[in-house]
Amino acid sequence: MHPEIVWPAWLIATPLTLLFLWLTLRAGRRLRLLMDTPTSKAKGVFIGQVELAGRAVRAEPLRSFLAGCECVWFRYAVEEQWERWETETYTDSKGNRKTRQVRKSGWTTVDAGGAAPPFAVEDETGAVQVRPEGAEIEAEQVFGETVGRGDALYYGKGPAGGISDSTGRRRFTEAALRLGATLFVAGRARERDDAVAPEIAADPEQNLFLISCRGEAKVQRGYRIQFWCWGVVLLLPLPVAWLVQANQAELLPRAWPAAAFGAGMALVWLLGWCWMAFNSLVHLRNRVAQAGSLIDVQLKRRADLIPRLVAVVGGLRDHERTVQTELAALRAQSQATPAGEPGPDLAATAGSLRMVAERYPELKSDGAFLALQRELADTETRIALARDYRNAIATHLNTRLEIVPDRWVAALARAKPQALWLAEGFERPAVAVQL
Repeated sequence: MHPEIVWPAWLIATPLTLLFLWLTLRAGRRLRLLMDTPTSKAKGVFIGQVELAGRAVRAEPLRSFLAGCECVWFRYAVEEQWERWETETYTDSKGNRKTRQVRKSGWTTVDAGGAAPPFAVEDETGAVQVRPEGAEIEAEQVFGETVGRGDALYYGKGPAGGISDSTGRRRFTEAALRLGATLFVAGRARERDDAVAPEIAADPEQNLFLISCRGEAKVQRGYRIQFWCWGVVLLLPLPVAWLVQANQAELLPRAWPAAAFGAGMALVWLLGWCWMAFNSLVHLRNRVAQAGSLIDVQLKRRADLIPRLVAVVGGLRDHERTVQTELAALRAQSQATPAGEPGPDLAATAGSLRMVAERYPELKSDGAFLALQRELADTETRIALARDYRNAIATHLNTRLEIVPDRWVAALARAKPQALWLAEGFERPAVAVQL
């Protein structure tokens, strides 16, 4: 077999194999990330990698361009069909290069657009803002029509001009995230710039930022299918290239070289999987530590915030008590008399009454007590959600360390089982609330 004959096949097969390997590991890494991240409640979304499921909401809903439906995100495209004769060069059976005329057709995008403002994903505990820029969005197809020039849609929603060699047909498609639709979001949460609250947004260091209408189970199934399909396909290019070149060189194909190539690719796939599993376990171990620190953050928040709120509410209560006492004393002077006559001074009493009337409207402390009660409940809920999140991450890690084949890689990652945090095991002394 001559090198000049073999080289072109290897030149094509090797990049294809590497591409399929990358696609396999990419799908596997994303699948493991989704499987190892518990779905959080909106109030339990903390800084870091999160998953969230809930309804799409927005104070001012969008209206999609083609379907006209209420939504929080949409994207549309208008394509125009063309058809023309083109000159093609080919090589005949005798090795001679010739040209011929072929009829080709295709579609060209003549208009596209959409809107992707921030929106919120809401569940029974609250709402979290999501910035969809940079996300992989699996939206619902809300519009799809192909029409001719005689249809009102052709120019009504499409550009006035056209393209050369047009067939007079246009294809209109639109995808949207409907208002109120159930969404699954996987990405990294960060602190908002305009409020003390988290938001889910694009991060150059994250492996996955996904917004999907399909739900977590279907998303995981899709990545699982991709992982195995690309894993099988990557075994094919090099053996096929060898068989093709053996046939071109008029050599008798033998089975063992093709089998050796297949075994080599299987080994590469196995090494790639070990690399992916190792990194996954390391990331999972670090996320367990991060989840533990989130509990300390919430406990610190409780220790700092609650005493201050109690002091403010106590101050309002004491202030209102003083005013109520003064008012009661003034009301007791019911026998006030005009100036010059025996008895309490009417003018002095009126001045005090006016002063109390001016101060009283701002001393309603019942709202402050209710706000304190809500903050106490919210704080304890945050702590409970932080603990649940940490225990869920730890459970995923412990499961990985026990199942085959992950347990074989665990020793390399130095990952160890993590104990679940029970109430008596992690709680700090509660903040005393005395009013």
